Formats: sequence, structure tokens, C-alpha cells
Amino acid sequence: MTAVIYALGVAAFLLGVAISIALHECGHMIPAKRFGVKVTQFFVGFGSTVWSTRCGETEYGLKAIPLGGYVKLVGMLPPAPGDDPHALRSTDTGLFTQLVSDARAAEYETITKADEPRLFYRLPWYKKVVVMAGGPLVNVVIAAVLFGVVFMGFGVEQPSTSIATVSDCAISDAEAGRTCTDADPITPAKQIGLQPGDEIVAFGGTKVDDWTALTRLIRDNGGDPTTITYIRDGREQTVDVTPSVVERLAIDDPERVEDVGFLGVSPEWTRQRQGPLVVGEAMWETTKETGEAIAHLPVRMIDVVKAAFGQDRPQDSPISIVGASRVAGELVTVDEPTWAERAQRVLLLLANLNLFLAMFNFVPLLPLDGGHIAGALWEGLRSRWARWRGKPDPGPVDVARMLPVAYVVGAVLIVMSVVLIYADIVNPVSVT
Repeated sequence: MTAVIYALGVAAFLLGVAISIALHECGHMIPAKRFGVKVTQFFVGFGSTVWSTRCGETEYGLKAIPLGGYVKLVGMLPPAPGDDPHALRSTDTGLFTQLVSDARAAEYETITKADEPRLFYRLPWYKKVVVMAGGPLVNVVIAAVLFGVVFMGFGVEQPSTSIATVSDCAISDAEAGRTCTDADPITPAKQIGLQPGDEIVAFGGTKVDDWTALTRLIRDNGGDPTTITYIRDGREQTVDVTPSVVERLAIDDPERVEDVGFLGVSPEWTRQRQGPLVVGEAMWETTKETGEAIAHLPVRMIDVVKAAFGQDRPQDSPISIVGASRVAGELVTVDEPTWAERAQRVLLLLANLNLFLAMFNFVPLLPLDGGHIAGALWEGLRSRWARWRGKPDPGPVDVARMLPVAYVVGAVLIVMSVVLIYADIVNPVSVT
């Protein structure tokens, strides 16, 4: 049964990835079509075509390798300045010049005179930004929706003010886990008769409705006498209590130890639905962590290469789609989760993946979407600067000149993908 659930988790994750890719490409295609650009292909995956169908002028389909997708926007590359794109191409010298020339020729092989008004490069710069930013922005929306489903729909496990256990003795964090002895002081909670199931509603006259607030009140109180109010069997009771003072790790700095008030209770954990603010906070924290991960990706790939040849692999190592699929399978089986918890874990994994895809695609390098966005923004800035100076509009930015960079970046991404997939097979990251 575990193997079946594992396979279902992997399948659900891969389906979510395919849907995310398709929606990303829709984010490019829909505004492009609205702006009149000719779109000839919409595919999920790469390699040989598994299935396709034509609707109007656009062919829609699936390809064999589900590692991405693409939309064919006609006329991404402008013709060389002063050239007739439909005339016979002259021979160019130089490797990079030849690459650019060949790319232009391939671009215009199927373009007719009737297509000229509908070429992508003819769009105003701001429409180009809308089209190219549409894909990654869709991934941001997907991530927001999935985070919302997880936090606002399913809810998250959080400590409540209901008591799960009452400790027998008061000991410091440094001694946590050892058995109590006769020399250890009895906890204040045990002295006043608190029991599992009691719900604490006030401490020192201050009402509390979450564990974090209660913990801070207890810690800040120190060893001063105070009162505690709790509900047992539907009846509210208030008793006097004098907390112990023990050494505990600081809340805001786990490296620091401080003397704080101690009651001796642990909370029950309950699934609680959160509000939009928590969703926003979760996305912001994940965005910052993702940005740091992308910034350090080249350095972290060194560890992946070492792991591929037998060294230990860090748990926070970058992973490929293969590694992420294995993680999805483990998440739905580890610790015997409920079906709701399984769904929550897979959705959270997909949310993080979509946020990563969005931020990675915004990197301003071709062939990523961010490279095209940067080119369009430069086009708009250059056009405005020319207008301010009373000069003629210099026209569209020739992104073809950046194709050598795109080829290099593309080759690097392919090599990284191969290394990651190999490492995920021979030395995978595991959540168990």
C-alpha cells in the first residue's frame, strides 16, 4: 500500500507541474494573441510530439519530455537594420555573426508579407513586457492560490492554549530529556493541579488565545506570584501560581540562554485556518529564501557535483524535477499522514516550485523571460530618451545580438539540469 501511495504522490506532483507549465505558457500566449501577435505553437514538454491538435492558426500539444514548455510567438527577432527579411541572406563571417544571421534566417523562413503587422518585435515595449512577464506572473498567482488553499483551506498545525501534558519537574533546556529526580523542584503547573485538557484563557489577568502570547507572558513574569485562569469541564477557574525561574533558550536568539518564568505545561496542537495576512507572510518569507537560493545557485552546484561523486549531499541542496518527484513521494508516506495532510504537503511543494519558477524566469538573461523583459524595458527607456532629446525613435531593440549569450546560458542550464538529475538518482535528497 505504501508503494501505491508513493506512486500517487509522484503522479499528483507531476500532474501539478504539467498544469503549472501549461498555465505559465498561457500567461504568454493569451496577452500575445490579445495584442494581435501570431502564435503558431503551444506545447507542454520538449522532444518528440506525443499528441497535438490544431485550433485556428495555433497547434496545441504534448511532447515526450515534460521538463518545460514553449509558445511560438512569430517574429521575436527583428530583421537586421536596413535588411529585407524576405530577401536572400548574404554570407556573414565570424562565429557569433553567423549564429545571429542563421537565427534571423530561420525566424523568417515561414513568415509572409501578410504576417508583417503581427510580428512580436513590432509591439510597443510595454506590450512586450506584458507578454513576457505574463508567464512568471501566472506562476506567482498559482503559488498564491496554493498557499491560500494550504493555509486558509486546510489550515496548519499550531499550538493551542489547551494543555497536552504537565511536566513533573522544572529543569533547564540544557537538561531537557532526562528523567526527573527527587532533587528536582515540582513544576508550578503540577503544584496547582493543572491537567491535560485544561484550556488556559488568561495569565496574570491578561486574556490569551494563542500559545505564543501565553508563553511570552509566562517567561516575562519570571518568579513573581500571579494568577492563571483556565477552563475545565466547561467551568472557568482562577488559581494563584508562582512560576519557577529556569534557564531557557531565548525566543529571538536560540544561541542565547536566559532566566525566565516557567510553568511546566506543553500545548495541544490543533489544525487552525489562517487568514490572508499569514499567506502573504509565508509567500514573502519563501520569496526571500528563494531569492537567496537563486543567488547562491552557482556555488551550491559545486556541492551537487561533489555529491554526484559520492560526497554527502546537504539537505537543502538544489534538486531537479526528478528529485522533487522523489520528495513528493516521500512526503505522502512519511509519518503516516492523513489524506488531507498528504494533499497539503504536495500542494505546498507545488507552491514553492511555482514561486521558484517565477523568480528564476525573472532573471534578466536570455533565453529566460527576464532577458526579454530587460530588452523591452531598455527599448522603452531608449525611446523616451530619444524623444526628450528631439531625436527619432531608434526602434525595437535587436535582441538577436544577445543570442550568443542566450546560447551560453542555455548550455549552462542544460548541463546543470543533467548534473542535478544524475545526483538525484545516485545520491538523492531525502525528507525521511
